[in-house]
Amino acid sequence: YLFLSDPPFLPHTPNLAPPAPNTYPPPPTYLDHLSPEYLRYYYASKLGRGVDDLDLNLEDFVQKVNSDLVGKVINIASRCAGFIHKGNAGVLVAENAAPELTDAFLAAAPSIADAYEARDFARAMREIMGLADRANAWIADKAPWSLNKQEGKQAEVQAICATGVNLFRQLVIFLKPVLPLLAADAEAFLNVPPLTWNDHATLLSNHQLNEFKPLMTRIDPVKVQAMTDASKEDLEASKTDTGDAAPAGNGELAKDPLSPEIDFDAFAAVDLRVALIIKAEAVEGADKLLRLTLDIGDEQRNVFSGIKSAYPDPSKLDGRLTMMIANLKPRKMKFGISEGMVMAAGPGGEEIYLLSPDSGAKPGQRIK
Repeated sequence: YLFLSDPPFLPHTPNLAPPAPNTYPPPPTYLDHLSPEYLRYYYASKLGRGVDDLDLNLEDFVQKVNSDLVGKVINIASRCAGFIHKGNAGVLVAENAAPELTDAFLAAAPSIADAYEARDFARAMREIMGLADRANAWIADKAPWSLNKQEGKQAEVQAICATGVNLFRQLVIFLKPVLPLLAADAEAFLNVPPLTWNDHATLLSNHQLNEFKPLMTRIDPVKVQAMTDASKEDLEASKTDTGDAAPAGNGELAKDPLSPEIDFDAFAAVDLRVALIIKAEAVEGADKLLRLTLDIGDEQRNVFSGIKSAYPDPSKLDGRLTMMIANLKPRKMKFGISEGMVMAAGPGGEEIYLLSPDSGAKPGQRIK
């Protein structure tokens, strides 16, 4: 239920599915309590082009969904629909009260489409919510609720609210790859056939709306707590059913379970190389770090590694071959720049075992 639109919604995009994150709680438990749309949006807002771990922070999850989807997007329709139904029998007038703003929405479409097609979902969500902020600010500035109380201002109110509903429709089109259920409910309210990406280039005018019903409600913290409690109960029941038995073998998987599956492309993006430790030395002021000077064939790298407890005499590592992640983004640390990561096994403390290739491997060779 985390996958984005299928069949493809955007032109030229074969598949808009984000990598499956390590979700908590398990999908069946989540779906017993909350709409999948909430989680789809939250993960989309966190997914960039890189390969990163995603954590479900429930407090952040509730705040972001309630603020962005309900407080920004749905709020536009709920602010405007009532005035249109009461003042013009639910018919959108043709007048565009904010041509510059609607032009800005139109101009933003190529950038949002590019972000989707580049799998940079977080950027797409940021740009969409930026447009929602502008629409809400414009409606608040026009204040149709105040104008409606003034004699002779009703036509202006209808123009403002019709424009607001059209801006809402644009946002729904931009969000449809992530929120197909919300889009379907919005299409019913707007009284339109299923929206396509190219529909963003047009506006509704002299158009009959259906009755507005709440399209999405705020996440209730009580439901989140119920979901969390149910997830814990499911986990305990699973332990009871299986006898909490450790996996076959030496039991290491029981201590440290396997991470979620990744696809081949994610694995292939990691560049593993053989490295020769030219020098290993303690880092002054650091309890756990060793500074390793590594030869990877045609260049040298400086890497900080938290293996000091297992190698109290770092000089014994000098001249040893090891394996490193060579294309890890350099990390600025208190003691300098770390330009990669060496690979080790073990739970930590004195039980850290630096990995080494077989004899004959040469510095800089790719590990396949």
